Amino acid sequence: MDKPVHRGLFLAPFDELADPRVLVEMAGYAEAHGWDGIFLWDHIFYRAPVRAVADPWVALSAVAARTDRLRLGPMVTPLSRRRVQKVARETVTLDHLSGGRLTLGVGLGSDRNNELEPYGEVVDPRERARLLDDRLKRLAAFWDGEFAPRPLQRPRIPVWVAGRWPNRRPVRRARSWDGYFPIDLPGPEALAELASEVQGQDRPFDLVVEIGPGDDVAPWGEAGATWVLTGFTSQPRAAEVREAIEVGPN
Repeated sequence: MDKPVHRGLFLAPFDELADPRVLVEMAGYAEAHGWDGIFLWDHIFYRAPVRAVADPWVALSAVAARTDRLRLGPMVTPLSRRRVQKVARETVTLDHLSGGRLTLGVGLGSDRNNELEPYGEVVDPRERARLLDDRLKRLAAFWDGEFAPRPLQRPRIPVWVAGRWPNRRPVRRARSWDGYFPIDLPGPEALAELASEVQGQDRPFDLVVEIGPGDDVAPWGEAGATWVLTGFTSQPRAAEVREAIEVGPN
């Protein structure tokens, strides 16, 4: 795939970064240093040793109001634990606030963090998959005029679907939307395999990967990535993130 590679930050808004003011600072700093986007994990609870967790939607609203260019969004939101009509209002409002810079990352979510069953959410993965598909369709209908206002972005707010390698069902789901975020990829060769599977789309389609600070971007771009996100641990240190931002996106 001969497409430009965009560079973003992929941050867990936990512990040191649970302060939304720190996240806003990081976003402004990243924009000033030439980064293209910032994406936040979406959790209401996370396993130990994480203690503090921030809401990504509120934080992203603050980021949208304090930046001009960065693409932003949650990565990823499990729609099975959300009321889709509320997500529709939130996404359109954030799309307008950001001037059309929102990308919505979605997925099944995971039961490994003890944030489903204790709160009465669906645990069965097949049912979560069914709910994800149904709520994506409803979300598209809300965006298409069932709710007013409509999003600024046309034909819709971009949707990136996440899935774990080597599962192919999420790949098939993603082909109906705007991008795929494969988790636990073993290397660029696996991404190239996925890229061959999603070729032939009649609209822009993103392949999104996560790398560590200082990792080489080039092999991923050559394999077909359109977005390469620098990720950290589930307990990111603010100083570590600032250092990665200063090094720059290349």
